[in-house]
Amino acid sequence: MCGRYASSASPQDLMEEFEVDDLFDGLPGPDYNVAPTVAVPAVFERRVRDTGEIRRRLAPLVWGLVPSWAKDASIGSRMINARLETVAEKPAFRRAFSTRRCLLPADGFYEWTGLKGARRPFLLRPRQGGLIAFAAIWERWLDRAGGETYSVAIITCDANATVAPLHDRMPVVLGPEHFEAWLDGKTTELKAAQDMLQPAPDDLFEAIEMHPQINDSRRDEPGIQQPLQTQLLL
Repeated sequence: MCGRYASSASPQDLMEEFEVDDLFDGLPGPDYNVAPTVAVPAVFERRVRDTGEIRRRLAPLVWGLVPSWAKDASIGSRMINARLETVAEKPAFRRAFSTRRCLLPADGFYEWTGLKGARRPFLLRPRQGGLIAFAAIWERWLDRAGGETYSVAIITCDANATVAPLHDRMPVVLGPEHFEAWLDGKTTELKAAQDMLQPAPDDLFEAIEMHPQINDSRRDEPGIQQPLQTQLLL
């Protein structure tokens, strides 16, 4: 699974990196320790009703997908991830996977290993630096008063050789060559969308052991990504 990640790029940098047309209000600032149920920057495409033009947008979504049929939004805290193997069939995710696919920009993600009470945190980040994009799906939910919640889940797959010593699952990372087709929920066939979802190459990430202070999800300052002196590069 993916239960924590880092997303520190500015909205302006994200607009340039992902060729965004529209920047929405309410985007969160840099977050070096993103936890479930908080707002995160997401990239998606929508058709302008009046003109039919497709616009790429950068907007905040709540991490933890709330299906449109949910009775209340609390279910989202249990739906932060969608498994690749079942995302196209599971009732909570299949509609979003069909038509509402998005990207979550990230610097890397965290995993923990070891026995309960003595688990060691690791940051999985690109060896060459730069941003990555998680494959994700989003949904719109209305409460009884007509208020809207826009939420998101990260798609996960089997871990690659770098992540496997820490966890058996990892987020699906998409390269720029897949962005356009992935975001196109109208013309990209579901089989083609599924075929894009593969474990990242084994050499994409390095694993850096973090100071235990990263365990506190309430802390998201830049210095929170403090590695231990002993680093494990997998």
